[in-house]
Amino acid sequence: MQIGRCLVLALLAGPSVLAQSPRAEFEVASIHPSSPATSSGGVRIDGSQVHYAGFPFREYVARAYRIRLSHVLGPDWLNSVRFDIDAKLPEGATPAQIPEMLQALLSDRFGLKQHREQKEMPMYALVLAKPPLRLKEIPRDADAKTRDEALVNVKVEIGAAGTSVDLGYGSSYTLAGGKFEGKRMSAEVFASTLERYCDRPVVDMTGLNGVYDLVFEMSPEDSQVIGIRAAVNAGVRLPPQAMSLLDSGGNPLVAAVEQLGLRLDARKAPVDVLVVDEARRTPVEN
Repeated sequence: MQIGRCLVLALLAGPSVLAQSPRAEFEVASIHPSSPATSSGGVRIDGSQVHYAGFPFREYVARAYRIRLSHVLGPDWLNSVRFDIDAKLPEGATPAQIPEMLQALLSDRFGLKQHREQKEMPMYALVLAKPPLRLKEIPRDADAKTRDEALVNVKVEIGAAGTSVDLGYGSSYTLAGGKFEGKRMSAEVFASTLERYCDRPVVDMTGLNGVYDLVFEMSPEDSQVIGIRAAVNAGVRLPPQAMSLLDSGGNPLVAAVEQLGLRLDARKAPVDVLVVDEARRTPVEN
């Protein structure tokens, strides 16, 4: 009788009680070190084919666990070791499952072990400053897909003319000639973009819910400082002369964003972070 009652309860509770769903994973994946000479990178999805290029290991961890890059903590090599990944989605898979597939790949091929914790960290809060707010609001596309639904191609180009980044979903920015120009950026996307050029995380606390075009300018010297900061954040090794500019240059973006009626407010706050406990620098064979 007791066994029969337990079986009835299990059937009523649904299939998850009787069997676990198989984990999401790529049908096949090839991993190779990125070329040191590469000046571009990003994500490209062609049907069932997924291509990642030029990302450091830390970026893959952030994408796999849906966490900000600055919230991934671990050994210094996480920023300096870069890989290209070519993978195939299994039949019936959706883009929303790709992060879980990356989790499986990082675990199987790199032996990634991680845990989450809360840590108090220095940060910038992106907040409203004195009006006027100099952002041009763009009407939202009612038919636009969400970030989880859309197949997104993200592309980064770095060259003598400056930096151009296609963020997908119609959002992009360029940084060239002392000018930052963003297209169709939400406040959250703008904050995460600024973070790549800052010495600490940037969290959106503006309360703005729209999508905006925006422009601000900097001197050539300030542009050089934030370019060096972006390189350091991306794990690029720079000569001591370049690093010394970071010590004396401060954070030019603090003054620059005031042109938009915004402010970067330095403070400390508890942040949910992911700590890499263990990972191989070289993946197991393809």
